[in-house]
Amino acid sequence: MNATSERPLSIFLVAGEESGDVLGGALARALLSRAGGMLTLGGVGGRAMSAAGITSLLAIDALSIIGVRDVARGLPKILRAIRSAADAVIAARPDALVVIDSPDFTHRVARRVRRFAPGIPILDYVSPSVWAWRPGRARAMRSYIDCVLAILPFEPAVHRQLGGPPCVYVGHPLIERLDELRPGPADIARRQSQPPLLAILPGSRVGEVRRLLAIFGATIGRLAAQGVPVELVLPTVPQVLAQVRAETASWPLPPRIVLEATEKRTAFRQARAALAASGTVTLELALAGVPTVAAYRVPLVDEFIARALRLHTRLSSIILANLVLGRNVVPEFLQRDCTPAHLAAALAPLFADTAERQKQTDAFAGLSSIMSVGDLAPSDKAAGVVLDLARRGRSGSAALKHDPEKWEPVFGKDHAQTNS
Repeated sequence: MNATSERPLSIFLVAGEESGDVLGGALARALLSRAGGMLTLGGVGGRAMSAAGITSLLAIDALSIIGVRDVARGLPKILRAIRSAADAVIAARPDALVVIDSPDFTHRVARRVRRFAPGIPILDYVSPSVWAWRPGRARAMRSYIDCVLAILPFEPAVHRQLGGPPCVYVGHPLIERLDELRPGPADIARRQSQPPLLAILPGSRVGEVRRLLAIFGATIGRLAAQGVPVELVLPTVPQVLAQVRAETASWPLPPRIVLEATEKRTAFRQARAALAASGTVTLELALAGVPTVAAYRVPLVDEFIARALRLHTRLSSIILANLVLGRNVVPEFLQRDCTPAHLAAALAPLFADTAERQKQTDAFAGLSSIMSVGDLAPSDKAAGVVLDLARRGRSGSAALKHDPEKWEPVFGKDHAQTNS
């Protein structure tokens, strides 16, 4: 064994916001479990990655961005963070770089690293939603991403169709927490009791909360006026807590606001129904068996720009639960359709044993099997691919994308992708 192979592997993880930080923390623990003392970790993250042993090179709290205007306003800060993160990776020359979610930030880091240190294998953990917005990104990613670790089962096929990088479905992190989401006897009793518990999920970004909470509050007002009795629980995150408290202070029915993850999971197990911003939370609610109405709004300027530049594809739904199931089960109200009248009308039937409620619960029953990746936890499967590519990179075969047949031992034939 030579000195190079005896040296511990070095892997950098870069996340740009809380959801990526949580994924990064789980991935870091899985990597350390697999590699033990033969691995060093570094990178950019938050509390979860810090708890897993990664000292972040910079704070990520201010990097949570969404929308064209939000990106433009924060551009100077984002550019400084991109340079700092990328330059640290370039200086360290790790055996692999994993960029996690938040493509507005992490993909710029990846491109800079690829430009100045082309020998470092780069993996993207969580594919951008090329199936919904800007499909041309998939092909563009081939120049700076060597492998996509997909968390949605339909994404490898999408990247193959769009000419994207090699892609493997490693499983959604929610699969690791199924036991925490499935209701027990006490939870079922609360779910069936009166008044029914309604979970309110307005998103975790300032812009989302600003655009949705007033609409959600007016929706609650309509339900109250119709004599629909509900108890409200609103899980949120620290960075928008003050905003949520201020926005809900005038609601006709005040929600119980919860911050802790355990309280959020309890709410999901016990909720009779949910009103949620479009996003990962709709998949979480579906796995918990909670019938949901989904809503979303972006600023009109973002909508106009997206349409003008043809940044979106034609989809029958943007709700993750619907996309994974392959059919529209969760009703969604977007942009001008996102009104209190529409939301209240869709929510009201979900509190009783109605056909609308049964349609969702029946569909959700098969969701976990669709998303299964076998006996391995998603973070463990992702760690296996990362370590394999890091070792291959060290041995001099980093440019695996130029020889797609070499991906087969990593992914299997079903996931090996080429650009042909």
